[in-house]
Amino acid sequence: MLTLTGPVTRPRVAGLVDDVRALMEAAGAPVVVCDVAAIGPPGLLAVDLLARLQLAARRAGGHIRLRAPDPALRALLDLVGLRFEVEGQAEEREPPLGVEVEVEPGETAR
Repeated sequence: MLTLTGPVTRPRVAGLVDDVRALMEAAGAPVVVCDVAAIGPPGLLAVDLLARLQLAARRAGGHIRLRAPDPALRALLDLVGLRFEVEGQAEEREPPLGVEVEVEPGETAR
């Protein structure tokens, strides 16, 4: 897991990209969890950082998963068209958990 704290600055980005690569190589796992709860106020530098981390992870054959993103950060990521897997949230391609039961007219649901 990689914990990202604020403020996000350009000089820190390269080091964090290297950290993602190292975590993927060391763990041999296709997913690196990035805790973004303390990343600070969302802004374009945070978006740039997350995009670069995702790119580095994809080049290494995996992806990143966000832990505890602020709703404002998620909204900003959506606004710029970036989609991230979020811990505790079903992936977009997975159907939501639940059961659908069809009831014929005249039957009562059980």
